[in-house]
Amino acid sequence: MVNAAGKYGNTVHILGAISLLASISFGQAPAKPEPDVLEFNDGEKLIGHLVGGAGAKLTFHSDAAGDVTVDWASVKSLKSSGKFAVPQKGTVLDRHTDLSKVPQGSISLNDKKLEVDPGAGAAPTVMPVTNAANVVPEASFMGAFKTPGLTHDWHGTAGLGLDFISATQKSRNITAGVSLQRVVSSESWVSPRYKTLVNFNLADGQLSQVGKPTITTNLIHGGIEHDMFLSDKLFAFVSGDFLHSVSQGMKIQQSYAGGVGYVLLRTDRQELDVKGGIAYTRQSFESTTLADGAIYTPADKSLVGASLGETYSRSFKGGIALHEGFTFIPSFNDSSYYSDSSYLNLSIPVHKRINITIGGIDSYINVPPPGGGFKKNSFEFITQLSYKIN
Repeated sequence: MVNAAGKYGNTVHILGAISLLASISFGQAPAKPEPDVLEFNDGEKLIGHLVGGAGAKLTFHSDAAGDVTVDWASVKSLKSSGKFAVPQKGTVLDRHTDLSKVPQGSISLNDKKLEVDPGAGAAPTVMPVTNAANVVPEASFMGAFKTPGLTHDWHGTAGLGLDFISATQKSRNITAGVSLQRVVSSESWVSPRYKTLVNFNLADGQLSQVGKPTITTNLIHGGIEHDMFLSDKLFAFVSGDFLHSVSQGMKIQQSYAGGVGYVLLRTDRQELDVKGGIAYTRQSFESTTLADGAIYTPADKSLVGASLGETYSRSFKGGIALHEGFTFIPSFNDSSYYSDSSYLNLSIPVHKRINITIGGIDSYINVPPPGGGFKKNSFEFITQLSYKIN
């Protein structure tokens, strides 16, 4: 005889298990956290959530008004359920920072005092709000100290310009350019660990007419630089620069440099770096035809000298960006063989990620090869339609 209690007891257990699984799979979503409430000194309130803060200002997303940026001094009280990190003024944030010593947790503000509560029964940190350098979402704060993958955090533009004419004379002109920068960490409130700059420019043109010699222009300039920060503003750098210029009789000039640099100016919108070091330059020249018809090929030139330069970048309202740089390479073993290069470009947004880039590139070689009528200086003015990369 079957034990009824055992039989139905097993059934109850099975049904209970099914009910538990169903409650897990189809149960209600966890309740949303309570909205943050910001109260101004005049009693007006905003409902939404705290985005973050920098210096004397905070940004609050209001359900009714969107993102609003206000002074901490105008806030009477604030209660946020989000988790934030609050580094205090004077705290240097770099790869050596002990992140556990930076207050992290939910925050509230009363009587101009900011309280950071880590939870789990730990004692909160209380500070005058004027002592808070930044209020950063906890996930963003921790992510800023991780090393991103090689393909991440690149910013810049890639552009292309075309011009074709078909008449008595036929001409084509093609310009292309890529300008990229990668800073780790990219957050303005963290001292950078390293920075990589990549630049490439191509100008290729041809002018032809029946019965006349074809005129060809071909200029390729590329460079890469990697900066490793030793402190907040002092950095060591290594770089490579490459130039091919038919207009100057230069088959290829390759320069490799290493040294130190310093950030003279850094704000949220602009940065000015200066640098100096030792450089090795190798020049290979095009063959030329002399007046008597003989073909002359200058010998390659190896130069040891210095590398002195600066770079400047500035962002403006509306997404407009300016980039400028200059490098001077004097030679120690032959003082007449010096060179320099400079660039300036302005990127102006026109639609979403599409920009117009206007700029110029200047290249100077003090001793071009003889016999070809080559000028020392080459200047290229550029107008391109470019795509913003970020």
